[in-house]
Formats: sequence, C-alpha cells, structure tokens
Amino acid sequence: MIGWKDIPPGMVILEPGSALKIKTGSWRAAYRPKWIEENCIQCLLCWLYCPDNAVKVKDGKREDFDYDYCKGCGICALECPGKKGNKAIVMEEEVK
Repeated sequence: MIGWKDIPPGMVILEPGSALKIKTGSWRAAYRPKWIEENCIQCLLCWLYCPDNAVKVKDGKREDFDYDYCKGCGICALECPGKKGNKAIVMEEEVK
C-alpha cells in the first residue's frame, strides 16, 4: 500500500516539458485570442509572454494559436503592440 510520502506533491511539474503532455485548452476562459496577421509586426512578444506555449513560431515567424493549450488569459493581446495602433491580437468570445 502506498503511503502519503510516496505520492508526488500536487501542482509541481516533475519533469521538464511535461506541461506539453496535458492539453488544457478545453477549459479555456470565455474568450480566446484571434490573430490578425496584417497587423502583426513579428515582434514575438505574444510568444514570450504566453504562459501556456499556445503561440506557435516557425522559422522565427509567428504562426496561429494552438488552442489545445490556450486558456484565454489575454496576456498575448495585452502585450501586443500591433501596427499603427491596430492590435494583431484581439480577444473574442468563445463560440462552442
């Protein structure tokens, strides 16, 4: 029988990269980010600030969101400088 000392503590990532094994996008907030590519200056601040690795980058360029991991926190939209005052990321209501 396993005792309490044998059970790993909760809320702890025990191995590097293990957060990618758990897709958490299904319990996203009521809003999700929408990328408007023509307003993007490729600064990658959204990628840098995203706590869930939901912003995908390929060859140094930003791509769309991976909604399997996005929780809808809105940090990416907040940090996005956009182009000429127009944000490249806006939060829109989740449609189910």
